[in-house]
This record gives sequence, C-alpha cells and structure tokens, in this order.
Amino acid sequence: MFKKAPLFFLLLLTFGQPIKAQKVSPALQKADSLYAAGQVAAAYPWYRQARDHDGVQSGRQALRMAYTQEALGHYPAALYYLSVSQSLEPRYGTWQKMVAVAQQHRLTGYPDTWRQNLFIALQRYYYRLLQALLVLAVLAGAALLVRRRTADRAWWAVYGTYLLSVGLVLNVLAPGRVGLVARPRAPLMAGPGAGSAWLTTAAAGDRFEVLGRQDLWYRVRWQDREAYIRRRNLLVVE
Repeated sequence: MFKKAPLFFLLLLTFGQPIKAQKVSPALQKADSLYAAGQVAAAYPWYRQARDHDGVQSGRQALRMAYTQEALGHYPAALYYLSVSQSLEPRYGTWQKMVAVAQQHRLTGYPDTWRQNLFIALQRYYYRLLQALLVLAVLAGAALLVRRRTADRAWWAVYGTYLLSVGLVLNVLAPGRVGLVARPRAPLMAGPGAGSAWLTTAAAGDRFEVLGRQDLWYRVRWQDREAYIRRRNLLVVE
C-alpha cells in the first residue's frame, strides 16, 4: 500500500488547485492606504501597478478598483473589474451590482435569472466540491489497492466511471471565459473577417461568453448563436 501512496499524492498535485501565498506589494499597501483615506482616484494607479506589474490580484482589490472607476464615471471599466472580482470570488452581491449598472446603461449579457443565481451558487463551492471529490477518489482508490487481490473487476469499473463522471461534472461547472466590449459601437460579425455579414453593434460594457480565438477575432456567443468581434474591441476577464 505504501508503495502506491506516491501515485495518489501525484493525483492530488495534478488535479488539485495550487495554493499561492499572498504577495507583499508596496504598491498594494500604498493603494490601500490612499483608499482608506478616501483618495480613491489617487489609489487606482497604485492598484493597477500592483495588478499589472507585481502580479497581485484579489477579489477585494478588484472591487476597490471597480469602485474607483465608477466614482470617475467609467462604468465599462467598473464592470470589467467587477467581473474580475466575480471570477475570483463569486458573490451574489457583486453580480447584482453588475446587473444594476448594466440595466442603468442598457447593456446586454447580464442575466438576472434563477439559473444565473444557481450557477453562482455552484461556482462559490466549486473548489470545495473539487477537493471533496478528489479526496473521495483517493480514499476509494486506496481501498481498492488494499483489496486488489479480492476486489471484483466490477468495483474497478465503478471507480473508473466515478473518475470519468467527476471529470465531466467539474468541466461543466468550471467557470467559462467572458469578455467585455472595450470600445463603443463595436461591430459583431457573422464571420472572422471584415467582409462577413454585419450582425449588430455592441456597446462598451456589453458582456459575451468567449468561445475561442481566430486570428484577429474572438468567437463569442450572441443571442444563442456564434458571432465574431475584433480582439482589440474585447477585453477578456482574466
């Protein structure tokens, strides 16, 4: 049994999410100090420096960046940082704020439905569910190895089916890529080319699910169909 233990540690290292220590950034400390003092506009460049140059990013930091942009009247940027915060730490309150801003400016891509609320709930517990399923997989695999001489092949088949099901479920629940339109009056095309049929004009702040990339274009989902938008016109949430 002990000879097989490294196999399961490898499984955890392969599928588990890495735990990263929070970096200490002077720029972030400066930004938090200015923000706490009520100087939100002055804090924003320091938050940008901490994010873009120091690689420091958190849900709270993104929320504060969103607040500074909203205070300056830059609602597309505010929606972008709200989206970043939502991707890092899914919360109902953050999504409702995004919905409110989108409705105020008549933007698309921000559904306020029970399906969206259910999806947020699943995303909130995605990593906990991942850990629980992986721990169960390791324990079940260890038990089968201990009883490998007496375990029926049917049990191995059940275990393999469980692993396959876990992979499928986690793939379905994994957060998808989304992008926000970065420029006003950005054209959506039926194909990845300027000569393709024009579908509609997107407003700055409109939100689309990103399906892929082709040359200078992003393939996105628009009204339950595929459309294309130039990469320079879409800011992908990362």
